Amino acid sequence: MNVRRLVPADALPYRALMLDAYERHPDAFTSSAAERGALPLAWWESRLDPAPTALTVVSGAFEDGLLAGAAGLEFESRIKARHKATLFGMVVAQAHRARGIGARLVEAAIAEAQARPGVLLVQLTVSEGNRTARSLYERCGFILFSVEPMAIAVGGKFVAKEHMWRDLRIDGTAAVGG
Repeated sequence: MNVRRLVPADALPYRALMLDAYERHPDAFTSSAAERGALPLAWWESRLDPAPTALTVVSGAFEDGLLAGAAGLEFESRIKARHKATLFGMVVAQAHRARGIGARLVEAAIAEAQARPGVLLVQLTVSEGNRTARSLYERCGFILFSVEPMAIAVGGKFVAKEHMWRDLRIDGTAAVGG
């Protein structure tokens, strides 16, 4: 398995991976397959900006040359929030699960955040009840700090989002609540 930063040339497989994830797991993502499927390829390419100071960085995991998973990291541009980054769009294709790909992607996002000057923490949300994802994030040093009720509406019901964070100033495996 190879994990690397995605670039605009990866936009088509990245788009396909994400649209499949939105379709298969509508409760796990705030965006929908219909919303994101309507966006032009240029939008997906712009998410994969290779510039060293890009506000969005997406890492991809490849197995046998195929994109098996992805995770994005968005850096804050506002002066008062530049110390934060947000992990988003974490997905591992169904056929590639239970192989450690998710952990490698989260570790790549953490390393990317640690390499960015001034970034002190990474935050994320996970849908309430998604025990597999929450367990992965906890193993990577993230801790729960709140639950947002009725965060998204899916198929006539509401799903809460659990907000988690990881302090980059300490060893993530020893993170304590805050």
